[in-house]
Amino acid sequence: MTRHSFLLACGLLACCGVAFAAPPKSSAPVPTSASSAAPAPASSVAASDVPSLEEIQAFTRAFEIIKQAYVEPVANRQLMQSAIRGMLSGLDPHSEFLDKHELKDLSEDTSGTYAGLGIEVAQTNHQLVIITPIDGGPAKRAGVLPGDVIVAIDGVPVQPDAIDAAVKELRGPIGSKITLSILHPDADKPVAIPLMRERIRVTSVTTHMLEPGYAYIRIGEFQEDTADELTRALGKLQKQHGPLRGAVLDLRSNPGGLLTSAVGVSDDFLNSGMIVSTRGRLTQSRLKFSATPGDLLNGAPMVVLVDNGTASAAEIVTGALKDNHRALVMGRRTFGKGSVQTILPLGNGDAVKLTTARYYTPDGTSIQVAGITPDIVLGNVTVAADRNPSLDDDEHEGDLPNHLAGNQAAVQDADAGNLAVKDYALSEALHVLKGLALARNSPTPATAAH
Repeated sequence: MTRHSFLLACGLLACCGVAFAAPPKSSAPVPTSASSAAPAPASSVAASDVPSLEEIQAFTRAFEIIKQAYVEPVANRQLMQSAIRGMLSGLDPHSEFLDKHELKDLSEDTSGTYAGLGIEVAQTNHQLVIITPIDGGPAKRAGVLPGDVIVAIDGVPVQPDAIDAAVKELRGPIGSKITLSILHPDADKPVAIPLMRERIRVTSVTTHMLEPGYAYIRIGEFQEDTADELTRALGKLQKQHGPLRGAVLDLRSNPGGLLTSAVGVSDDFLNSGMIVSTRGRLTQSRLKFSATPGDLLNGAPMVVLVDNGTASAAEIVTGALKDNHRALVMGRRTFGKGSVQTILPLGNGDAVKLTTARYYTPDGTSIQVAGITPDIVLGNVTVAADRNPSLDDDEHEGDLPNHLAGNQAAVQDADAGNLAVKDYALSEALHVLKGLALARNSPTPATAAH
């Protein structure tokens, strides 16, 4: 299957086998049951909001007409599910109906292992848009980029009024083949990209040393145990290499995931302060999460790398570290998904995923649509491989070919010149990180006595 827009939710996933991440250090309340976000009772709904008898009769009449006159027989269940899907699709891109199979898929998704193409997709402006290709997946290996639009599947155009059907076409058994017609950003014509579905194992956290004292932390998405994985990975890294002078946290093309995982990761780098708050119509959707003492890096400076594929839960972490002045943010403006989804069961094994709240960064800012603007904005660039690595930084940057794309995230080479060739943004982040570490460790001049 291809991971649909529900994986962009930093949702309060709490039912149908979808477990939360390990509880974060925050003492804020964490939802543990979908019933905690149940809709208000009918008695509390204003009389003017209750459908009129004429509206109910019109719906019933439409149902009867379809049953009697449609060219082929249609099952009652299919019609009712379609009606629910239609209600939700008219609300926002992230609210949707989930049948039993889709709920099972959602449970698998949050575990980090699933069958598919390795892409996150969402409906945007009546188009099927790729939010991000997953690290190591067949789509990313084939050159699929964040922001690409899927215009056809196996030669059949994607219809604006049938996005859900198109998403289902993307799913299939391991080893089966599919061809996507992809329109890259700023391209005039789509390109055909043949893919084979695979068992996707999403590595949530990867770490390595960029240079002595400086670590690279990559979080691909926020799964159930991401915060625990991060704690173990950084503990192992510092046991092997000693205390860190600084770290780059790479959240580029991270589509999000579980709200609680985002809170846990943020808390891992903060000693105090607000992490995120959520506000909705329901009392249970109005939450505040705060950090508690315990910083895995012991205050060592951080740089967070982001791009237009950094979304949802990844934006929560970015906003928390930025607003608490814990990290410097570099890269491109983030995706701008500032809403929270809750899974609400319907009692028959199906459920609805409903947008129930907006979330706000510690400064009280909603990033919905606007995204997060980095402290240091970088273009989507790469460095030519035949550049002379001995050139100084100013000369080296002056010749950068700004129209080329470079999004490799995992870099093992510690040489600054080679790093710039492989990943320009990461190279720049390392330069800035060294400056922050130097400033932190510089002794403060003594004040002269008079």
